[in-house]
Amino acid sequence: MQHEITQVCRLLDEKGELLEKGFSKKMLLSYHRDNIKAGSLRIKEWDYYLIYNKNYAVALTVADNSYMGLISASVINFSNPSEKTTSIMSFMTNGKFNLPESSVEGDLVYEDKKVSVKFLHKRENRQLEFNMKNFNKKEDLFVDLLLTNEPEESMCIATPFAGKKHHFYYNQKIVGMKAEGTVKVGELEIKFDSADSVAILDWGRGVWTYKNTWYWGAGAQEIAGKMFGFNIGYGFGDTSSATENMVFFDGKAHKLDQVLFEIPKTENGKDDFLKPWKFTSNDKRFEMDFEPIINRHSNTNAIVISSNQNQVFGKFNGFAVLDDGTKIEVKDMIGFAEKVMNKW
Repeated sequence: MQHEITQVCRLLDEKGELLEKGFSKKMLLSYHRDNIKAGSLRIKEWDYYLIYNKNYAVALTVADNSYMGLISASVINFSNPSEKTTSIMSFMTNGKFNLPESSVEGDLVYEDKKVSVKFLHKRENRQLEFNMKNFNKKEDLFVDLLLTNEPEESMCIATPFAGKKHHFYYNQKIVGMKAEGTVKVGELEIKFDSADSVAILDWGRGVWTYKNTWYWGAGAQEIAGKMFGFNIGYGFGDTSSATENMVFFDGKAHKLDQVLFEIPKTENGKDDFLKPWKFTSNDKRFEMDFEPIINRHSNTNAIVISSNQNQVFGKFNGFAVLDDGTKIEVKDMIGFAEKVMNKW
């Protein structure tokens, strides 16, 4: 069952429970932190931007998890596979990062002695300014990017957690913006050109359960002069009302049902992330092979809090089928797929 939300409404009722569960193609449900009835230290809010071309990617994260805040940046090299991630953690932020309550309007501005962040709305565009001291040893990071051509439709989902009335996951994935600007690390200068550079926004607000494992993948590129992209994933919350699987073409969203990540295994049964993957759907509308390039892996274990993340970048080959039956052939499209296990 895929329930589509079509009317503007509040996200939560007076009891702090989801008013409507399902997906929409635009941000129709209004989120307000003050409406949450769960304990304040369980609230999680984040903005994650990924900008990339065929040679490089940069990922920028600002997350306010109430008892812990995280500001993180990654620079990833596809041509000579390597990556550098630096994260700054702070404690008991509890909303002090002032993340906007909507992705449609409002700016995220934060600055301290180590980092300066500005995620700004500039009319119909988004301006990303991100500076971090000592990103790579003594080399500072400077990011100045403009995101344009935001598609008309995106993936929005309001997901409950079984047995937890005050827990929810409200998420928007905007896939296929164009990007232009500069990223500098020491003597390295990366130019992003809107002719071949794309951007993805993962915007999320919610109250999660303590232990979760999720799968997520996305990618975008122009095909036949029009922007194509996809968002796939599962494992997070009760998705009986809707999944987050969608294909995007020329600004429009096309809903998929179930998509399975087939991750290869080693002889002892562990995930072998750098071997070729497969993706298949129950409606045969999303069939892809995936050739990994690099695994951006991190594993944090502080007993009570732990996070094991494998975000694998690579090339997708296969096809996707739009709602009208049009088949889009995909060849060597850069994207990513990840498996993340969290206890926090």
